[in-house]
Amino acid sequence: MLVLARKTDESIIIGDDIHVKIISIEKGVVKLGIDAPADVSIIREELARDIAKMNKEASLHAEDGNLEDLTKLIKR
Repeated sequence: MLVLARKTDESIIIGDDIHVKIISIEKGVVKLGIDAPADVSIIREELARDIAKMNKEASLHAEDGNLEDLTKLIKR
């Protein structure tokens, strides 16, 4: 992990086309501006974890539902 110190209005560049700028720092909260190509997904880590958890739960329920559907079809 690279750790950098930046002040307000300073930026870093990731690769050739991702720019991260420090917008403001207030009361221990850092606001970032991220400029990246449209094909680059940018999501907060806690949302990514929540989505992964919901997808895993949905797949478990889907498997149960599919098994029930198959059982019904076999009984016919």
